[in-house]
Amino acid sequence: MNNESLVLDLLEWIGAMPRTYTDVMRVWRTSCPRLAIWEDALDAGYVTVRMAKVRTTAEGLAFLNARRGISAHRDDAGVA
Repeated sequence: MNNESLVLDLLEWIGAMPRTYTDVMRVWRTSCPRLAIWEDALDAGYVTVRMAKVRTTAEGLAFLNARRGISAHRDDAGVA
């Protein structure tokens, strides 16, 4: 993944707190095809969108932890 460090920044930004889809698009959307951070994270399965909330998946947390040594707690529903 060419944009690995930026995908890691996105995952770290989302963190343990779900963000709204609108917030994520406002902050992370880009028209540059070379910087498809949101799309890269979504395609890799690192984030999920449910009921307009964006959360980091278990795979995303594992990727973040492996690269940066950062982990997050999971909520009561089992979704980070």
